[in-house]
Amino acid sequence: MTPVQENIHPIFHRILQRADKEALLEQRAKVIWLTGLSGSGKSTIAEAAEKELHKMGFVTMLLDGDNIRAGINNNLTFSAEDRIENIRRIAEVSKLFLNCGIITINCFVSPTNDIRTLAKGIIGEEDFIEVYVNAPLEVCEARDVKGLYAKARKGLIPDFTGITAPFEAPEHPALTIPTHELEIQEGVQRLLDFILPIISNKN
Repeated sequence: MTPVQENIHPIFHRILQRADKEALLEQRAKVIWLTGLSGSGKSTIAEAAEKELHKMGFVTMLLDGDNIRAGINNNLTFSAEDRIENIRRIAEVSKLFLNCGIITINCFVSPTNDIRTLAKGIIGEEDFIEVYVNAPLEVCEARDVKGLYAKARKGLIPDFTGITAPFEAPEHPALTIPTHELEIQEGVQRLLDFILPIISNKN
């Protein structure tokens, strides 16, 4: 334990607990972690799913890679070390929302099994729902909605996942959504059908 840690005294045991928040919101909090290549459809599916959940009366939070990089993690690069720190911070923030009884939908490339295992360890295995938004590299590159693949091919973006940095497909995802085979709404419905029985706690 460092000298700084010796002077830290968390009060988690004295504040309202997750069960209190879940009872108020009539839902079960989970972290739904969408992983996949850039352009696979993570954000599109997450945005549509969140809107549907909102209509149903669920309280949600959507965390997206670009939004996080523009705010809380704007001091991080895309080096291997900073990628790990990026996910660590996201997982810690997700855990805060989890403890508030909120259903959190995360959209992050999170390219390796180790980095996703790190997130799962922080959040907790029972509360971490890994969803693989799967589309082949050539499909993602053809979409190239942000123009990132073109820049990476020109060497303008170093360590870009799928081009100059690896992506490891999840070994045992809770759900796989093959967006190259499904219409967007079909992918959204597949996600909703899977998570609704898990998060529903309506009296």
